[in-house]
Amino acid sequence: MGCMGIRVTELHCKEVICVCDGSRLGYVSDVEVTFPQGQICAIVVPGKCRFFGLFGSQEEYVISWKNVCRVGDDIILVDCRPCDCRCPRQKQPWFS
Repeated sequence: MGCMGIRVTELHCKEVICVCDGSRLGYVSDVEVTFPQGQICAIVVPGKCRFFGLFGSQEEYVISWKNVCRVGDDIILVDCRPCDCRCPRQKQPWFS
């Protein structure tokens, strides 16, 4: 029996759609992975941009992997309401 799995690079830039209401949440930009097991525990989708996309987004969607229904060639279907998976984005320093 072969190893069933998915590469993180296969998730990057796939569109995420909520099956509850058909809303388009955006595109996967990041994933959360457990360490040292290397299992995906959540996908991260940036929220809508503020002020014509000039200043980035205030929030992002962090969707638990258990809420992912199906991963297709171009889209990922999730079973969670957008308001339940929205969380504030961590502020990044302007310089390091």
